Amino acid sequence: MSAMNRKLIQTLAETISKHVKHFNKTEVECLIREFNVLLGEQTMPGKAVTGLDRIQFRSILHNIFKMTDDMIMDGVFRAFDKDNDCFVSMKEWVEGLSVFLRGTLDEHIKYCFDVYDLNGDNSLAREEMFPMLKNSLIRQPTEEDPDEGIKDLVDITLKKMDHDHDGKLSFSDFEKSVKEENLLLEAFGTCLPDTTSIEAFEQRVFQEQLYQ
Repeated sequence: MSAMNRKLIQTLAETISKHVKHFNKTEVECLIREFNVLLGEQTMPGKAVTGLDRIQFRSILHNIFKMTDDMIMDGVFRAFDKDNDCFVSMKEWVEGLSVFLRGTLDEHIKYCFDVYDLNGDNSLAREEMFPMLKNSLIRQPTEEDPDEGIKDLVDITLKKMDHDHDGKLSFSDFEKSVKEENLLLEAFGTCLPDTTSIEAFEQRVFQEQLYQ
């Protein structure tokens, strides 16, 4: 890496680390380098790239964090892509990972809700819950109509989590339910990495890069 690049990365890291809670400046530098590596594999000559697109980002979620559900991966992409420009920029990458890898319960509640809110209207309607729950359940080959079971599950979920009884889940319904029962955090599908994936990613990105 040239001195110019190193200097630029340090400057960027300094700026970004001021807005990020859970990483120190050195860790932010490592994440910027990782972002550049991931981006560099995709760059086309003569084409300016502003960030990771949906396909690249989904392959990262799949290969590094073992996610397999397309609908959830799209939701994670939307949760990272705060400005909705269809790219995860360097800043969005670092800020997103801060919550994804090390977020507090409150940050995770907001993040998971954003992932599940498929149409971005700040509530989870029956129509949004149905496909997510359908994907997360193992189908039994003997079932006459597996969709009936999912409908029942949606009803049970609403009964448990819809505190204001308006037939959908608002953010405050979701937050209240998860605070009462933490296991409901990923009720509609796994959208946070497991401990093993986090440790492997952090060790590779933070430890190895420091010795380069």
